[in-house]
Amino acid sequence: MADMSRERAEEAGVEVFEVVGSIKWFDASKGYGFIVPDNGLADILLHVTCLRAGGYQTAYEGARVHAEILRRPKGMQAFRILSMDESTAIHPSQLPQRTHVIVTPESDWERAMVKWFNRVRGFGFLTRGEGTPDVFVHMETLRRFGFTELRPGQMVMVRWGHGCKGCMAAELRPDGQPGLPPTH
Repeated sequence: MADMSRERAEEAGVEVFEVVGSIKWFDASKGYGFIVPDNGLADILLHVTCLRAGGYQTAYEGARVHAEILRRPKGMQAFRILSMDESTAIHPSQLPQRTHVIVTPESDWERAMVKWFNRVRGFGFLTRGEGTPDVFVHMETLRRFGFTELRPGQMVMVRWGHGCKGCMAAELRPDGQPGLPPTH
C-alpha cells in the first residue's frame, strides 16, 4: 500500500527519495520536528502522521532514521519511516531545561489521576487521592516526558517536588494500569 502511495506521488511529479539522518528535534505537542540528513541536504520536516503510519509514537533527539522523503515546492518532508534506531537517542527528560519550569523531584513514583488539564492555558492538576494536595502540572513537563496532553480521569505516574506553584510535577510517565484508583 505504501509503495502505491509512492508511485502516485512520483506520478504527480513529486520527487521521492531515501535519506538516512538523525532526529534534530521532535515536539509531540506540536506534532512535528526535523531530520538532519547525513548527505548535507537541508533539514527535513517530520510530521507526526508519518511517524504514526510507521508505527512510532514519537522521535527522540539523536535517533537515527532511514526514511523516504518528498521534495516539495516548500521544502522536503518525510513521507515514510523505513527504520529508526533509538540507541543513539537522547530522552527528552535528559535534555537541558528550555523554560523556567524547573522542579526537583522529592517523591518516589506515585499514581495520580488527572483532575483537569487545559492545553491553551498550559497547565492542569493531578490528584493522588483524598487528603493529599493536588499536584500542579505544566505543559513543558508534559513535553519533556513525551505527553501531548492529559485527559480528566487519566492515570499517570508522577514524581513531584515543591516549586513556584506549590506541589508540582517534576517527572511523568504512563501508568500502565488503567482503571485503578490512585494510591498514597
